[in-house]
Amino acid sequence: MAIKFAGEFEVTKKPEEVYDFLTDPNKFAPLLPEFQSITVQDPTHFTVKVNVGISYIKGAADMKLELTEGQRAQRAQYKGQGSMAGGNVTVIAGFDLAPVESGTRVNWQGEAQIFGRLTSVAGGLLEPLGKKQVQKLIDGLQAALT
Repeated sequence: MAIKFAGEFEVTKKPEEVYDFLTDPNKFAPLLPEFQSITVQDPTHFTVKVNVGISYIKGAADMKLELTEGQRAQRAQYKGQGSMAGGNVTVIAGFDLAPVESGTRVNWQGEAQIFGRLTSVAGGLLEPLGKKQVQKLIDGLQAALT
């Protein structure tokens, strides 16, 4: 099952500041919904542990993430994969930055692919829950960058 998401927002910080924040996992990872912990392997690889809970499937998920594209003040893209009770997920998330008079416009987009028993158990709940969690992250990013 694929869940796509996209949107944009503006913040008062300069594109360089926004890029530096988005590419520092110690700064943005704690904004992930249900964040537990982070382990940084190197500047482009890290693992985030988050709580998950859908229907009767509850537990923690370890997401291995990699900064696969980084163009300072312009673009940051992450790819990742994780496993949890009942399924696996792969994620691609990108942020395109553009200077505007008031600061920076952030265009964000991504896709999550969910595999396994989780898709049959949670079914129609996955997409609205996924979009709600993504919106929580975006709201957190906006607040942190304002």
